[in-house]
Amino acid sequence: MRTGNEPTTARSPLRLRLCLSLWGLAWAVFGLVAFTLTDRPGWAAACGLLLLLVLVDIAVIVHHIHQGPHYQPGRNIPPYEPDHGGRGRYGH
Repeated sequence: MRTGNEPTTARSPLRLRLCLSLWGLAWAVFGLVAFTLTDRPGWAAACGLLLLLVLVDIAVIVHHIHQGPHYQPGRNIPPYEPDHGGRGRYGH
């Protein structure tokens, strides 16, 4: 619900989130390789699980970036009527 007091130019920092996810990807791969080479299967499995989570996160971020900017109402659009306790449109 739009209240009218949010910034009209607010954007999600997707590129920053992508950079941080890529940094996490590098560390997860490093941890997976290092713990596999040192014969620590528990830690290697944990890094492998973290690697899968990071890959899913990167896929979601890239999908959102490819969606492009969404419609943002201009300054001349008044804020929506606030919710009045869950009543319907006509107060019933």
